[in-house]
Amino acid sequence: MKWVSPFLLNRLGMLNMNRRNVDYILRYNDRAAYPLVDNKLKTKLAAAEREVNSPKLLQVVSQQHEISHFRERVDQLEGFAIKPSKGSGGKGIMVILRREGDDFIKGSGAAVTVATLERHLSNILAGLYSLGGAPDVAIVEELVKTTPALEKFSFQGVPDIRIVVFQGYPVMAMLRLATRASDGKANLHQGAVGVGLDIATGQCVNAVQFNRPVVLHPDTGLSLNNIEIADWEKMLVMASRCYEATGLGYMGVDLVVDADQGPLLLELNARPGLSIQIANGCGLLPRLQNIERLKRPHFTAEKRVRYAMAEFGQ
Repeated sequence: MKWVSPFLLNRLGMLNMNRRNVDYILRYNDRAAYPLVDNKLKTKLAAAEREVNSPKLLQVVSQQHEISHFRERVDQLEGFAIKPSKGSGGKGIMVILRREGDDFIKGSGAAVTVATLERHLSNILAGLYSLGGAPDVAIVEELVKTTPALEKFSFQGVPDIRIVVFQGYPVMAMLRLATRASDGKANLHQGAVGVGLDIATGQCVNAVQFNRPVVLHPDTGLSLNNIEIADWEKMLVMASRCYEATGLGYMGVDLVVDADQGPLLLELNARPGLSIQIANGCGLLPRLQNIERLKRPHFTAEKRVRYAMAEFGQ
């Protein structure tokens, strides 16, 4: 492994964790907004007020006694996703693709019974997956049906798109593709592929796995250079509108592209990671400083997006 000088990283405009925490998260994110962003149910409702769509909410389980009704409510459903409202890092999310008799088939292909799902709901309510172990609420959402154009690139998992938004401006984006190594999850630390996306076009500019450059998906064998996201400007506008919905100055917006409904909001992150810089092969800092130097900020999501596309396109 070759080590890179901190001075070189600084010249490349790479944002480090200390500077992110002090100069951007602490400075631009009001602590009062954190409960909204850390709660998927509240996020869903706030985003809807800004015309930002998210997967359809099928059920909310907030009390242990409500779990007994779960069986009858999902009896007619083929696929759905169970999520802890206050979960982080994908913990506690269970995706059910279909039914086979009395069994429910997970995204990994494993079969589970309804009793297993009920225990999972009970664990969510007890706070097993929530931030700080606090009591939580379980939400059941409609299953996202990924567009064929993106599904073929991912291995047994739904690909998602992370967009870093600063002061309402989308400054950097990447596509996260599940792999066998990541167990079908779009988590870069577990081995998912991160594909840097050109803010101007939504096309691939670079790709990495385990922080190393890749050209082909390790499991599908497809060339990552051919990736281009449809409805790209619409997705950027959706991400930009989350600024008004939350008031957070620095955040990560996670989106998916549904085959029927188009772009949908998955969740927001008030502390987005920095690996998006590695996926893009460039640093965040010059783009953040560009926004900070603006004399006259743009007051609509559409104008902010057009500015970002013109300034940060590769």
